[in-house]
Amino acid sequence: MKKFSQLVIVSMLGGALTLGSYKMLMEEEPAFLNDLPIETKAANILPVSYENIYGTNADFTEAAEKTVHGVVHVKNVAVFKQPTTIWEYYSRGGTAGKALRGAGSGVIITPDGYIVTNNHVIEGASEIEVTLNNNQTYKAELIGSDPRADIALIKVDAKDLQYLPFGNSNNVKLGEWVLAVGNPFNLTSTVTAGIISAKARDLGITDGTPQSFIQTDAAINPGNSGGALVNINGELIGINTAISSQTGSYVGYGFAVPSNNARKIVEDIMEFGNVQQGILGIRGQDVNTAISSQLDLPVSQGVVVSDVDSGSGAALAGIKPKDVIRQIDNIEVRRMADLTGYIGSKRPGDVVKVKILRNGNERDLNVKITKYETFAITPIGLEVTNASPEDLKQYNISQGVKISRALKGDKQSQALIGIIITRIDNQVVANISEVQKIMNSKDPSEPISVTFMNREGQEQTYIWR
Repeated sequence: MKKFSQLVIVSMLGGALTLGSYKMLMEEEPAFLNDLPIETKAANILPVSYENIYGTNADFTEAAEKTVHGVVHVKNVAVFKQPTTIWEYYSRGGTAGKALRGAGSGVIITPDGYIVTNNHVIEGASEIEVTLNNNQTYKAELIGSDPRADIALIKVDAKDLQYLPFGNSNNVKLGEWVLAVGNPFNLTSTVTAGIISAKARDLGITDGTPQSFIQTDAAINPGNSGGALVNINGELIGINTAISSQTGSYVGYGFAVPSNNARKIVEDIMEFGNVQQGILGIRGQDVNTAISSQLDLPVSQGVVVSDVDSGSGAALAGIKPKDVIRQIDNIEVRRMADLTGYIGSKRPGDVVKVKILRNGNERDLNVKITKYETFAITPIGLEVTNASPEDLKQYNISQGVKISRALKGDKQSQALIGIIITRIDNQVVANISEVQKIMNSKDPSEPISVTFMNREGQEQTYIWR
């Protein structure tokens, strides 16, 4: 019994020694920087954050599954009849048929078959074919389009289709994860991931009207045009439209029309049959260092007003030249693209709150959006709008209409933007209604003469045949 007691005591002492050694050797408290000897501390300590050091664990599977069934393959098909000339015979043979002119993507936005895509995807199509993700193919009807924004609305005769809900593109943030879904290189149902790289990006590829694209580094290639840009909730925040590339393929940048602008265009087409374009009624330019110094401004960003259209919402609200627009409906305005992008999502009659800076003081003004009225004179490739009193005063004339846009991309047409037309076929024109009346009563086969007031104040007449 005595030996047994000694054995128990020895065992207990051995266990205690083992546990103590383990504590000393294996669970020693870690040494932090402040516990180190002074000579080992860094001379300059920079702030460091170790939160989310391995990044976010974003799951794209649900968004991809939702989106892929709401994006379709759109084909622009040309239909050829029997050749009527020798050139037609040798260029495409002696029989009638169809040819694929181009292809892109589209986004189903209603269960009964309304689809939004890019205007350039379906432009000039004799037929439009749409293929769903389940390989079902439909003939589509063009409902309407806005070439300026490169948005078109088409429809297929179907029911209970999976569609994508519109998200609020004003809420997207830099660095936010997004998916681009489309059919690049005819590879159907392709999903790529990236982030929002920039907002209100102006590429300068139209008639001088500032654009407002969402920029992303999600891979967008030819065939993605008209496809969906969605957030990780599967909400549509943009319609993929363009890439910036010297090769024509993806090199790191893609651009999408914001969903708020696309939705407004689509709703206009569905309700009115055309796009109701609204304007503030101002012209201006981005504030930069030189302008800020010249006008002694306390800010280096915003839009400085250079001119205000008389009778416009801006004029009636009290906006004046040299005012600096800083916000619109609490959306920060850093440059003109921010302003025009937001106005593009509004309709004539909407009221917006504009924060301006005048003489160093900020003030809020309620501005009613007015309708931008234009008429396209297709035979000469020009679009005109009503000239403001300031426009007429500049040319020292009493009436005329102003060229607002060139329908063609040639330099000669682009150079005419801002010029005043005073007569068409020797008939004096004072507004676009008179232009429309002349053109609607005219025989399209007859030549058209147009008299311009050039920038030197001289009238010049040209004839288009």
